[in-house]
This record gives sequence, C-alpha cells and structure tokens, in this order.
Amino acid sequence: MTELEEKTERLVHILVENDLDAVIINAQHNFAWLTGGGSNGVDLSRENGIGSIIVTRDGDRFILANVIEIERLLAEEVSEDDFDPIDFNWQGEKANPASVLEKARFVLETNARVATDIPMFSGIPAIEGKIAACRYQLTPNEAERYRSLGVDAGAVIKKVIDNIAAGESEIEIAEKIRHELALGGMTSVVTLVAADERISRYRHPVPTGNPWSKTLLLVTCAKRGGLIASLSRMVCIGDVPDELKIKTEAAAYVNACLLNATRPGVTGAELYQVAANAYTEKGLTDEINRHHQGGAAGYRTRDWVAHPASGEVVQEDQAFAWNPSITGTKVEETCILTAGGIEVLTASPDFPTITTVIDGQTYSSPGVLSI
Repeated sequence: MTELEEKTERLVHILVENDLDAVIINAQHNFAWLTGGGSNGVDLSRENGIGSIIVTRDGDRFILANVIEIERLLAEEVSEDDFDPIDFNWQGEKANPASVLEKARFVLETNARVATDIPMFSGIPAIEGKIAACRYQLTPNEAERYRSLGVDAGAVIKKVIDNIAAGESEIEIAEKIRHELALGGMTSVVTLVAADERISRYRHPVPTGNPWSKTLLLVTCAKRGGLIASLSRMVCIGDVPDELKIKTEAAAYVNACLLNATRPGVTGAELYQVAANAYTEKGLTDEINRHHQGGAAGYRTRDWVAHPASGEVVQEDQAFAWNPSITGTKVEETCILTAGGIEVLTASPDFPTITTVIDGQTYSSPGVLSI
C-alpha cells in the first residue's frame, strides 16, 4: 500500500465513523500531509490554501482549484493519476466562496453529507480534530523524510553558529538562519534569537536589533515538505558560567524525563506531570509555569501540547518536540517514538551534549557551546 493509499484509508475510516460522505481538505498542513509533501500554499499568512482535495467515503480523490492554480498544482504538487482535477473560474470564487462547495457537489450525490477540515462554509461541519488524529502516526516514508529534515536542520544551525560573531544583532543572526535553511529547501516558520539578557526576560524572543555580546539562544522550527522540525541551541563566548551550566543541565534532566516517559498509551496530562515533577526535583517548581513543555509534532509545530487536562494519547511512530526551559536557558529537539524507543532527529554535529540516565536509559540533550 502506498503512503497516499494508507492516508486515504484513514480518512475513509473517519468518514464512515462519523456518517459522512466526503471531506474537503483545504488547510495547507493537511494538504501537505495527504499529498506526501505537496503544497497548496501561496499566501503563507493564511491557513487556507489555493486548492482543495475531496476524499469520498468510497476512497475517490479529487483536486479542486481555480483556473489560475490548477495547471501548476497538477504539474508540480500532485499527480492527475492520483487526483481527478476539477477547475472553475476565479471570478465566481471571489464573488461567492461557497461556489467551491457547489462545484464539489457536482461529483457527489445531491444530498451528500460533506465536512471540511477547517471552517470554510456556513452550515458545513469542520473536523480538523479528527483529521489531526489521522496525521499522528507517521508512515515509513514520512519518517524517513522527517529524519532527513532533522539532520539537515541540525546541521544548518551549527553552520550558522560557526559563522556568526559578537556584535551582530539578533535580526542579522535570524536572517542567516533563514538563508541557510532556504538553501536546503527549508523554511523557518518560527525564528527566535535572544542575545544576553533577553534570554532570561522572554520565552519567545522575536529577533530585534539587540547586539550579541556573551550568550545567545537560537531557535528554529524548520519546515520542508510540510513536516516541521523544532530545535534550540545555546551558545556562549568564552567559558560557560557555572549558573548557566547548572540551569542547562537541569533543563536537560527535564527533557530526559519527558523522553523517557514518551511511550505508547501515555497521556499528555501524564507527560505534563512528569515534567512538573522533574522541575520540582531540581528545586525549580515554578519554571513550568513560565512556558509550555512541547508535545506532539508533525505538520504543525505542535499538534498538541502537554498540559494538566490533556487527554491526547501517545502513539508509536509519532513525532514529538519537547522544549523544557529554565530562566536563561532552553533545551529542544525533535524526535520520533519508534518501536525501539525514542530517536532524536535534530542533533547538531560537533555540538556539546548533556547525557542523563533515567531508569537505566541514557538520553542526550544539547548543552551550551563555548566558542
């Protein structure tokens, strides 16, 4: 069974389970997931894409787009062998967005029960939560693409670090991250850089003109083929201060506890408690209140985040990005839970690591690079 066939089967199961005849998929992340990395994105400020896919209860697949977009989508993003094309004029779409739904009904029964992935049409249910569950378990091909992305993203961040110098601004460093990722076919959908005191002040340090003097935090969520790999790195000029070492080792301990607890059947709420307990063990109970700890990853930076009321359940072959932070430092990698355990994807070459043993298992987290 191909990747597309397997994902179609998952969607058909959802349709049958919810007494639906078809679903219209338009969100950029869902389009990328179903097509194995294709893109319907042009305006990246929107969740919606410029083409939609219909999957029916019988497993039929169609692609809908206006005449501006359909030719390129078929040439560069999807195959006409896999999706029957339906086009329409752009004027009608602009005048009446529901015309897309009307066009979709041409290939469905008149009274077909239709849903969308995200809210698109009045009176039509959106089932993004159910489709998200279809995305959680990676196919073998997806896992390989994710591994390649993780390796490349980790290498890019190390390359950037090797080519920056004190005095450069956070904005200049952020642009180097974006540039180097782009050369590898990646896009940084989140780019954070904090120099010196801004590391302690803000958990989401959007880059500014602040110049780097001593300590630096670099963060990226690198996207390629729809998949997103998240990672953070700490850098220090000269000797790493003892306080920073201790805090980073504590964050690595929380990370290791989370990695160790990320097992099939565990809930997001249980993982949150694991992190909370780990902070308390290190005498840093309040740090969990200052930022979320991460969660499931894939075609969104986080499909779900671990929190006290989370009922989401960990699955085998699911990706995760944990990001424990302590005021002044942070640890973050992306991994896959495989049958053999946790596999970290985003390790940077020649970067210092902190090893932590939990329940007899050894886990590695990024340390602080002294340059």
